Amino acid sequence: MQSALLTAAACLVAFFSTVGAALPYPILPPLFAADAANSLNHFLGLPPKLLFGVALAINPLGLLIGSTLLGPLSDRYGRRPVLLITALGAATGHAITAISLLSQSYPLFIVARFATGLMEGNASVARAMLADQLEGAVRVRAFSLLNGALYMGWLAGPLLAGLTLHWGVTTPFWVAVVALLVTAGVAWFAVPRRGATALTSSWWQVVQHQNALKLLKHPQLRTLLAVQLAYTCGVTAFYEFYPLWLVEVSHFDAQGIAWTTAGLCAVMTTASVFAGRAVHGNPLKQASRFAVLSAVCVAAVGLGNPAVGLAAIVLFGLPNAWYNAVMPAWCAERFGHLGQGAVMGLLSTIFCLANILMASLGSVLTLMDTRLILLLGAGLSAWAAWRILRWSHNAPSAVVSAAISP
Repeated sequence: MQSALLTAAACLVAFFSTVGAALPYPILPPLFAADAANSLNHFLGLPPKLLFGVALAINPLGLLIGSTLLGPLSDRYGRRPVLLITALGAATGHAITAISLLSQSYPLFIVARFATGLMEGNASVARAMLADQLEGAVRVRAFSLLNGALYMGWLAGPLLAGLTLHWGVTTPFWVAVVALLVTAGVAWFAVPRRGATALTSSWWQVVQHQNALKLLKHPQLRTLLAVQLAYTCGVTAFYEFYPLWLVEVSHFDAQGIAWTTAGLCAVMTTASVFAGRAVHGNPLKQASRFAVLSAVCVAAVGLGNPAVGLAAIVLFGLPNAWYNAVMPAWCAERFGHLGQGAVMGLLSTIFCLANILMASLGSVLTLMDTRLILLLGAGLSAWAAWRILRWSHNAPSAVVSAAISP
């Protein structure tokens, strides 16, 4: 019963946090692809696609910094206070984002998106909370459910954006404020108070010496950085630029993007519910197979016609959900002795770094052809699949339960 309550609390926190992060994705492409010039999409006379790329990259930059620091800080001060503070901070960031859109202030919009990302780097804290208390099959199952909650947030966020835009472009962000205030309430009432270590060092010492990047002194974690960064570059190239592909190729508006994203997230959510039920053999070999299938889906978007690309966007949710159930659970078992908060923070940091890299590259490549960034992402994920397969022959494989009961 205790494990079920803990999992439910982590899933609720993850869900409400992700709702706020997912809201802008169907909103931004039409704003920056619009023919009508304004001070938001023509700031300093720069190309709208370049401004769009910066707007995509700045939130993950905040996530990168937050993910690097929040996990270790929660190791030091406890999961509950960190989750509470970051939820309230993200709510404030979304409120400022709404104000920046009303005033058409691109600099304020960028600052607000950065601050929001900084606070929303708390997914590693929710994962670490589960990794602290659960083991083996129960842990893998909990991670798969947590992934399901995250995907449900990606579904609910774009849907809310599409359904509320007719009340004004700022309405979805005010909805995000409410959702994150609910998150703060969940953190206050449901997350256990225990979890802080003895106060032997200051928060600044934690930031300097116990951040997630310090783990990279271990050779196997440097290998993890390489393969996970390559795979997530493919994933983030897909996430960030398939909405622009839909606008350019299929002439979708914000509501069309929202419904497509809802289909994708529904598939990922459904798949994640079952992803932790049957893990057999070497988990790294399984992760390699799922990475190959993800790469195929991304390549199909870049190479396919509108119908093929649309189908590939939705089907991408299947292999990606399975990969994200297997890989974090393996990392928790293999490297948990180094601090679950730091390990989960490293995974989140890698994801954020991939967002920044692909948003930056994409802002240049899309000036030529949006499909180029999608094909680059597919190639990187395919390389990651090959490298993970090689790694599986050397890394310990008996790290998760051989079979997980339904």
